[in-house]
Amino acid sequence: MKVLRSTLFVLWMIVTVIPWALGVLVMSIFVRGNPLYWACVGWLNLVMWGARVICGVRARVQGMENLGDQAVILASKHQSTWETFAFPCLMSHPLCYVFKRELLYIPFFGWAMARLDMIHIDRSKRAEAWNKVAEQGRRLMAQGNWVIMFPEGTRTPRGDQGVYKSGATRLAVTTGVPVVPIAVTSARCWPRKSFVLTPGVIDVSIGKPIPSTGREPDELMREVEAWIEAEMRRLDPEAYPQQPSPAANEAPQRT
Repeated sequence: MKVLRSTLFVLWMIVTVIPWALGVLVMSIFVRGNPLYWACVGWLNLVMWGARVICGVRARVQGMENLGDQAVILASKHQSTWETFAFPCLMSHPLCYVFKRELLYIPFFGWAMARLDMIHIDRSKRAEAWNKVAEQGRRLMAQGNWVIMFPEGTRTPRGDQGVYKSGATRLAVTTGVPVVPIAVTSARCWPRKSFVLTPGVIDVSIGKPIPSTGREPDELMREVEAWIEAEMRRLDPEAYPQQPSPAANEAPQRT
């Protein structure tokens, strides 16, 4: 039954993304910026509706009060495709994702993404990629967008911890913008590299903004990592049996 429902969900995404993406491409001839972004979020809401109704995957969010109107950089745990689709539906401000440019080649979905104000980078050109992130990130945050990055770089299996890279905190220190850590247990219902969804509840926990002024990127990222990994163990303890957060003992004590 789970496989059948997941197959129906995938068909739902395919059937809806083609006309929606074509509509966005036509719309982009006349309109750009936020109206185009929210038009794309309309399709993501359809995806979330399908995940909930077809596959029984629901979300439980805490910490929304930690997000105000100020510019922030969101640094999130990355376990599955779910958070990539869900976060724009949850957040009040347009999100600017930093992602590898290869995603733009995905038919329909990628074509529509190419019309949005996102930061797509060539990972093989590290210096050039960072300059693009810094320049465009500063410009987009000045326009009221929030930049979102996944410090682990790629999706990690449930119960695992990837290497946290300091790109998000480097951007935060450069721009003076606070970092908001986010923990999400999406692999509980939608594992990475799989489109077989398990009914259940995905917890999203949004932490308090961490100031970046006067901080070093690596040291700031260790604090972000410690919060996320400790929160992951609180939200999904069965995925981390007898595993304390490796970064917990390294995190600076802030008063």
